[in-house]
Amino acid sequence: MHGELDLHRPNAARMYDYFLGGTQNFPADRKAADQQLNLLPATRVGVRENRAFLRRVVRYCVERGIRQFLDLGSGIPTAGNVHEVAHQGRPDAVIAYVDHEPVAVAHARRLLHGEERVTVTQADLSRPADVLGAPGVTRLLDFDQPIAVLALSVLHFVPDEADPAGVLSAYHRVCAPGSVLALSHASGAGLSATQVVEGLRIYDQTPTPLSLRPAEQARELLTGWSLIPPGVVPVVDWRPDFGVGEEVRTAVGNGWAAVGVKPSVRG
Repeated sequence: MHGELDLHRPNAARMYDYFLGGTQNFPADRKAADQQLNLLPATRVGVRENRAFLRRVVRYCVERGIRQFLDLGSGIPTAGNVHEVAHQGRPDAVIAYVDHEPVAVAHARRLLHGEERVTVTQADLSRPADVLGAPGVTRLLDFDQPIAVLALSVLHFVPDEADPAGVLSAYHRVCAPGSVLALSHASGAGLSATQVVEGLRIYDQTPTPLSLRPAEQARELLTGWSLIPPGVVPVVDWRPDFGVGEEVRTAVGNGWAAVGVKPSVRG
């Protein structure tokens, strides 16, 4: 996963921006994203529901008393980003955004210029030592106090050979008890074999091919974290603000979400 800017090759972060209706994308991104929409027209609904899950998770963490956030694979900023939601409940909250995509990082830095409680770091989340040693992270976050680690809709871009469970374990080791890990992840559930094959082929055009993982792998990824009810569920079913219609549920049926807390060590 590299951070070089290539305008002729689609990029997952910029495709995500396009799905959300953003403007920080290029023709190659829009072409690949439109291929995805032709294959799975509900993709936009799923992406928006994932953003709604992010907002619910941030509010939940604030209610737990957490004021520090490490957003891995934060992407291109849009309305309702982590710092906006967190600061509504805790004006003193601090947020370290991390992404490896140069357009996402450059746009975030422009947008967040002057925000004293927010930093933007260009780094690869699958290299925890790089992330945890970055000035924008070390200056802002106190790992002796609880931190919310957010890895939403991003781990499916970490291939098996990069050991995503091991990557998350590295973050777990440095977090204080009471810290929270939030995940959302794509799976192949509910999709036809053709949709899976063609969908993977679309993302094979990008520097970060997609690795679908079933909900059954959530517990491995959350090793060391105690699952918070309702456990591993579709994104729309993690503590929803209101009832979920069947049309929306169908649109996000191929992904799952889970949130865990790092328990205190018992003597």
